[in-house]
Amino acid sequence: MKIGIQGTVGSFHYEVAKNLFGEDNNFVECMDFNDIPILLKQAKIDKGVMAVENTIAGAILPNYSLIDEYDLHIAGEYYLPIHHHLLALSGQNIADIKEVWSHPMALLQCRKYLRSQPHIKLVEEKDTAEMAKIIQQKQLKGIAAIAGYEAAKIYNLNILAESIQTNKINATRFVVLDLKNGGDAGQDFNKVSIRFKLSHQPGSLVNVLQVFNRLNLNMSKIQSVPIIDKPWEYAFFVDLLIDNLADYQTAMYEVARQVIELKILGEYQSMKRK
Repeated sequence: MKIGIQGTVGSFHYEVAKNLFGEDNNFVECMDFNDIPILLKQAKIDKGVMAVENTIAGAILPNYSLIDEYDLHIAGEYYLPIHHHLLALSGQNIADIKEVWSHPMALLQCRKYLRSQPHIKLVEEKDTAEMAKIIQQKQLKGIAAIAGYEAAKIYNLNILAESIQTNKINATRFVVLDLKNGGDAGQDFNKVSIRFKLSHQPGSLVNVLQVFNRLNLNMSKIQSVPIIDKPWEYAFFVDLLIDNLADYQTAMYEVARQVIELKILGEYQSMKRK
């Protein structure tokens, strides 16, 4: 398969794709999240892997908007514990490092450790693993990257400091994306991702939530996202855990009658969080 990942081979997206589908696939590197839905639409990749939320940084709202805008289907999910390491060429120590190059999110998640090293300048870049790759290719001394163990292994860099993320309980939720409309026929599922739009009526959101409550649907996530070109209007993305198929079907029928628009983004198996 051709699998689109954000970042370079060795990135956290790569690690998720490898864990889900195995190493014997073609991993297509995308430096921008926007490239993933475009490549799916162009049939240049079979699936895409995209981060949607992190336990420290919260929801990645632009990615929710991409899923909606391109009518992408969520085929699965994966929770990856995030361990950020400080990587550099062999033979160096912390005192030798003058700059750290990494993705803004990685820098944010390691801010406490980085503050303890005031001699190091922080440089924002597009990808964690890409910086590790460049350091190795150009043999850059005095420069470190923040990336995962996969990047250290692939690009043969020394780990100067392990697990430097501020919050040790740090995980990212990724979703697997393709172009299928809804869940696969006959496939068992216990989790559903939906998106709906509400009218500007008092209690409109409460009415939807009451449907979920009455039919015993466990709402594991709700996220409001601004609607492009419609100021002060929002779409709601909701994840539901399903115990009873009939209750779920009844809920979708009732919710569809109460909202302006309802879209089922995906029906899939939930993954136990690590």
